[in-house]
Amino acid sequence: MDKPKKLLLVELNEINFDFVELYTQRYPGKFKAFEACLKRLRTTSSEDEYQNLEPWIQWPSVHTGKSYSQHEVFRLGDMVHTEHPQIFEQLEASGVKVGALSAMNAVNRLKNPTYFLPDPWTNTKADNSFWSRAVTEAVTQAVNDNASGKLTLGSAIKLVLALVRFSSPRHYFRYKKLALGSRGRSWRKALFLDLFLHDFHLSLIRSRSPGFSTLFLNAGAHIQHHYLFNSLATESTTQLKNPDWYAPADIDPFHEMLEVYDLILEELQALPGTELIVATGLSQKPYDRVKFYYRLKDHEKFIKSLGIQCKAVYPRMTRDFLIEFDTEEQAATAEAMLSSVSVSQSTQPLFGEIDNRGDSLFVTLTFPTEIGADTDYICNGSKHPLYPEVAFVAIKNGMHQSKGFAYFSSGVERYAPDDGAHVKEINSTIKRYFGLQVEAL
Repeated sequence: MDKPKKLLLVELNEINFDFVELYTQRYPGKFKAFEACLKRLRTTSSEDEYQNLEPWIQWPSVHTGKSYSQHEVFRLGDMVHTEHPQIFEQLEASGVKVGALSAMNAVNRLKNPTYFLPDPWTNTKADNSFWSRAVTEAVTQAVNDNASGKLTLGSAIKLVLALVRFSSPRHYFRYKKLALGSRGRSWRKALFLDLFLHDFHLSLIRSRSPGFSTLFLNAGAHIQHHYLFNSLATESTTQLKNPDWYAPADIDPFHEMLEVYDLILEELQALPGTELIVATGLSQKPYDRVKFYYRLKDHEKFIKSLGIQCKAVYPRMTRDFLIEFDTEEQAATAEAMLSSVSVSQSTQPLFGEIDNRGDSLFVTLTFPTEIGADTDYICNGSKHPLYPEVAFVAIKNGMHQSKGFAYFSSGVERYAPDDGAHVKEINSTIKRYFGLQVEAL
């Protein structure tokens, strides 16, 4: 058997290709890379229960070849607490050089990674190279503090140096346009970051030549969640619109996302000697009501202000955070305290989801309506201003659905799963491509 070509998995998180097709029809010839994907596109499925439709559940399915009921990884960052074999170390053990950049909820168990940069929310190590560690630290800080607009001097320096070192000259104008137009337009910051991650990854591919590599991009998921009401996807299907102060009607972040992603896909499709899989894990559809998202500005400071004693606080994606304790008793006391925190002018709690795991709590700020300068939170019978403690994230526009999408280039297509197969079967496709045995589950 001839040695297979290199294989690149692009994790284009949550993108709905049905919506992409609307834009290729409205603007024929503008999104050529997406048009090429649509010609070889298949659908995937995932879980039936809505609470199990989360990218940090579906991507471990791709990485392990297991459905949620088999891997039971429910929270972002929890893959580090499992021993499920991942495609990364399985390929490495078979002699394939492996690189991974920001693969969601993946843990670095590689013995000699060509490169490995974890996602910004999973507590696992980057590879030992200077740039991998520097970019990981800077991106993690920038992403987790994005809602409050904080970027430390150290992170800024690292990102600027990395941009100078790795950004492609052909993208300079695009970077400049995104940066100058990002004030009050947070999706452009996300697109700027994804374009940089692509440039950085392309440089790593060319200099280190992995046999298998993966790249995770998340700006599209962010844009769908928060700006889908401005897109063609809802042009004739919903009366819900975003207020002008949030996203004016003449601005379409989804269209801007397609412009950046089409550029990225075009360059990846042109890589010599490389087959390509583009997968979404799951996708989104328009939300059916108005819901506000907020995030604590300083998680640790707020938790301590409640009198809660803990070992560490870790911000997660959007509204979530993890609190670790020395004892189960401390966790139980903190759970009772957090459960009692309510919002004035409302009967709803501030933290409506608290998952007690014994010596840790996974907490979500679920309060769904607008928080103003006169909004207070109530703790132990006392009122305190809530507005200074939170950062507005977005108005929810998109919700998850089981349907996902996957493109397979011609050289890997014959190993692809049937249309509608569970997303975990992408794992089998990768194994078959490299001649590995596929376990029966």
